[in-house]
Amino acid sequence: MSGTTTAAALRRRAAGAGANRWVVLVVLCVSLLLVAVDATVLHVAVPAVTEDLKPGGIELLWIVDVYPLVCASLLILFGTLGDRVGRRRVLLLGYALFGVASGLAALADNAQVLIVARALLGVGGAMIMPATLSILRQVFPDRRERALAIGIWSAVAAVGAAVGPLLGGFLLEHFWWGSVFLVNIPLMLVSLPVGRLLLPESKGDGEGPWDVVGALMAAIGLFGVVLGVKRLGGGESVGSLLTVPPLVVGAALLAAFVRRQRRRAQPLVDLKMFARPAFSTSVGCIVLAMLALVGLELIAAQYLQLVLGLSPLETGLRLLPLTFAAMAAGLAGARMLRRLGPRWMVCFGFCLTAFAVVLLTALGRTDDCALMLTGFVLLGFGLETTLFGAYESMLSEAPQEQAGGAAAIGETSYQLGAGIGIALLGTVMNAAYAPGLSDVPGVPASASASAGHSLGEAYEVAAQLGGTAGVALRHAARDAFVHGLHVTLLVSAGLLLLGAVMALRLPRVMQCEGAGEVELPAPRDAAESRVSV
Repeated sequence: MSGTTTAAALRRRAAGAGANRWVVLVVLCVSLLLVAVDATVLHVAVPAVTEDLKPGGIELLWIVDVYPLVCASLLILFGTLGDRVGRRRVLLLGYALFGVASGLAALADNAQVLIVARALLGVGGAMIMPATLSILRQVFPDRRERALAIGIWSAVAAVGAAVGPLLGGFLLEHFWWGSVFLVNIPLMLVSLPVGRLLLPESKGDGEGPWDVVGALMAAIGLFGVVLGVKRLGGGESVGSLLTVPPLVVGAALLAAFVRRQRRRAQPLVDLKMFARPAFSTSVGCIVLAMLALVGLELIAAQYLQLVLGLSPLETGLRLLPLTFAAMAAGLAGARMLRRLGPRWMVCFGFCLTAFAVVLLTALGRTDDCALMLTGFVLLGFGLETTLFGAYESMLSEAPQEQAGGAAAIGETSYQLGAGIGIALLGTVMNAAYAPGLSDVPGVPASASASAGHSLGEAYEVAAQLGGTAGVALRHAARDAFVHGLHVTLLVSAGLLLLGAVMALRLPRVMQCEGAGEVELPAPRDAAESRVSV
């Protein structure tokens, strides 16, 4: 044990972490928190953005969805770029771009500008996220400490997603909707000098050429597939030029990317890792968990504001139990993983989340605070339990020499799940909501069609109609939205139970034999480590 402890200390010194490694972890978690918060901070502002910018149904989905999708598409590209030019350098460039894009989003005067700004935020987020985990791995060479640090890192990501609506609600209560972006600028102005001062620089081994063509193929292919899915979900016909062609081209590019990576001696992503059942299962579990979390939060925020009539701040406060539950699960995660093992921990998390989702189907047109509190607490605890167990299993399953690629895959699946969740559950919601407005007495067909785009638009149409027809449309739209919410919750529960079944492929027991194994440096290396300090 003493030899292991001595070796761990020597490795920390060699990595340049020293006593400041926990301070570095705080800086990295703050960076991740900003990126995670920005993925959900706009959710409570959707009604205000809709009223001010008048976006169409597809534009509204893109305003919310383009950020996580761009971020997910570019994680591999910027993760490998950081290995080449320096991870801290890419992280600081990401800070700068994030701040500039936040200013552009705050001042956007139409939906198109806001979409572009959100896309640039996604680029900045893609620079920040892989760099944080790569630097974390450098400053925590001891596996036991690194496991604790990664658990905190994962909990911060989940907390950030839950804090976003609360922060957005507070800002909307006192300022205009652009303030949800403007708040990023002073934080980034502080993060730039602090990160430059405290964070260590690190690079990969630099072997083999950087496959920028492969990274672009993956990014464009992913975008093509998602664009096609979103167009279909928006009601476009299968024969539309913006539906099937992007799907076909995107799928072809992703297939070509896989084939290219298999042929390269130094691939961007070693796809052999997916042959390991535990690794591929963990990735799938992360996608499903994030799909449920972010998609449900978006719909829940609209339900709280448009159906129950809560203010943005009250909406954020109602979602706050998710934050506390996720924090509790993060604190208990390491002990639960040791006692239950990866298989039963992740399975338990999925089942608990599915139970919470089914419980929330009892929500209706009237406010039930106790039911909502119970459901959100169980939802937050279950999802963070799932994410913690899946993330740890994925990183543990990957070979040490491929840890960087495994981290990039984990972050990509995290962001991809968030983006697809909004698109998929939003599509289910729209499909269940629109038919309820097709035949409202006294309402013209054109008005019903417009009202079928969203509940916010239905309220606007109802106000324009006025009289009994307007009242009837408003009641029908509210009932249709609640029905759509129930359908979406049941679909989410089904996906979560699928995740629980998938989790049965994970290892039954957490293998800790190698957790403390650290190679002792040669006497010369040890001396050099002491001198370097």
